[in-house]
Amino acid sequence: MGVINVTPDSFSDGGRFLASERALAEAQRQLSRGADVLDLGAQSTRPGAEEVGAEEELRRLLPALKAIRHSCPEALISIDTFLAPVAAKALEAGANWINDVSGGRRDPDLLRVVADTGCPVVLMHSRGDSQTMDRFTTYADVVTDVKEALLERSEAAIQAGVRESQIIWDPGLGFAKTHEQNLQLLMNLEQITAGARPVLIGPSRKRFIGAVLNEPRPKARLWGTAAVACRCVQAGAAVLRVHDVGPISQTLRMAATLW
Repeated sequence: MGVINVTPDSFSDGGRFLASERALAEAQRQLSRGADVLDLGAQSTRPGAEEVGAEEELRRLLPALKAIRHSCPEALISIDTFLAPVAAKALEAGANWINDVSGGRRDPDLLRVVADTGCPVVLMHSRGDSQTMDRFTTYADVVTDVKEALLERSEAAIQAGVRESQIIWDPGLGFAKTHEQNLQLLMNLEQITAGARPVLIGPSRKRFIGAVLNEPRPKARLWGTAAVACRCVQAGAAVLRVHDVGPISQTLRMAATLW
């Protein structure tokens, strides 16, 4: 899954793809380098980000989505949003998946939108929001607690009419977790991947990699991201969400051959 942020303030590439023609060029580049899914986001979810609301999110998102759908009719397009109106409009405009960092917590109507359309939905573990999540890093056991929370969000989705076959899990690396807790999740990832639901992991360029490598520059964390990608393949993850599609696609193919 390749990341395309149509935002001015995302943590490592904010502003690069705000113009729809640049988002389209990046989409074509990622598809040519091995992306199976494109993940478009118009609301930054980095720690401290300001929320812009559905109207502004759609203003940023729809031109890029429509341009990519028109030029890449076979591409699988995921929309990174936690708002039901954005999800509904994006699906109408040709999106295929919804990727909700709140797992349906922030806007429960999003689960009904997903249920009505029957599209795949990524339910991610998180706590609080971009302004508050760093305050909510206390767990009895981070792996067990994350798995239990994902089970709860899955049950909420099913109660809203979402089918089991639509659900993808994401343990939410970097969301309401310390550097050490992110590493604990990765080292025990089989406890999350052991079930029937496919698991998506989004480690790309994140702070915990920078902490291990003493690397403050997000774009310089490629090789740390590649190492995490290998671990995710080993543990049976189904999807890796990354910025550097070409190098990580090669890494994943090689790692899958070895494990």
